[in-house]
Amino acid sequence: MAACSVEELLAKAEQDEAEKLRSVTVHKELDLEFDVGNLLACDKNRIESRDLGGQRRDDFLQSLARDNTQLLVNEIWKQPTERVEEAIVAKLPEPTTPLPREKPPPKRKPPTKWEQFAKLKGIQKKKKTNLVWDENAKEWKRRWGYQRARDDTKDWLVEVPETADPNEDQFAKRVKAKKERVAKNELNRLRNIARAQKIKVPGVGLTPVAQQSKDDLSRAVTVAKHSTASVGMFQDRLPKEKPPKNTGKRRKFGPLIGDFSSERQKQLELLKIMDSKRPKLDITKAVNKQMREEDREEAAARYKKGAGKKGRKGDMSGKGKGKGGKGKGGKPPRAGGKPGRAAGKPARAGKSGGGGNKRSKPGKR
Repeated sequence: MAACSVEELLAKAEQDEAEKLRSVTVHKELDLEFDVGNLLACDKNRIESRDLGGQRRDDFLQSLARDNTQLLVNEIWKQPTERVEEAIVAKLPEPTTPLPREKPPPKRKPPTKWEQFAKLKGIQKKKKTNLVWDENAKEWKRRWGYQRARDDTKDWLVEVPETADPNEDQFAKRVKAKKERVAKNELNRLRNIARAQKIKVPGVGLTPVAQQSKDDLSRAVTVAKHSTASVGMFQDRLPKEKPPKNTGKRRKFGPLIGDFSSERQKQLELLKIMDSKRPKLDITKAVNKQMREEDREEAAARYKKGAGKKGRKGDMSGKGKGKGGKGKGGKPPRAGGKPGRAAGKPARAGKSGGGGNKRSKPGKR
């Protein structure tokens, strides 16, 4: 009995272990549709309604998710693989399913000058170990940085070259050369960043170019003057030196907490400026304009009335061919004349119509 019990327990344990470690092979009635570029798998197999009801729902969903994930992983490892830093990765193809996104996908960064040169010469990047053997110290030290191997800055004695000046300080020369190398590397790094983002390098001072222009030299002089303690305020100008261009003005901001009366005054001035843009009503000008229009209307009506009466009278008397009937007085009064002329001085009878009587001078009949 005891032996049978042990065998049953072992068989049960093997069965449980087999259930935990399922096979990587999954059988489906319909094959899944894969979009490996987006890590997407679409399952179009039919799901029975009885599997989603009751207590079996959670177990069924977990089993379905596990099988579909296993099929997706199997499809991923069918793609070509490569080794990257002691890890095997799969090259995913281009995605085929369009997915909505807020912003466009990021573009690839353009290669730097060194990357272009390495590709042209066939130079492959090889990872170097951080530790190297130092023969002088007889121990492993860092390749770069603090307490590195073969650190020549700790030497207390430096050999003077034959072509060098014997009075020149070789230690100071070495420090200066190192600072120049660091500055050059930093400038190249900034240029690579600017080239990748397609922006121009800001010209501050004299940048190391082949030939300096006049604008570059003037900008360098301006920067040098502003580098003083007074920011160039007390810096004298040369006799024929022109003032710097495009220096700009600094904006002045008021304090956040201060005198509220000054703030109220500024707001009132701003409102006055905004209100001044609206056209203001000039009462005197409006009254004069109205009076001129009334005078024009009255003069036009008087002219039409007088012209009609004189015209009929001239036709009846037959004197329309006289001196006054040649069109000399046939012009109406000007509509744009002085406002006081039409209202203050009525039109003369002899000049208003073509057949009117002449006005005699005093002393003659």
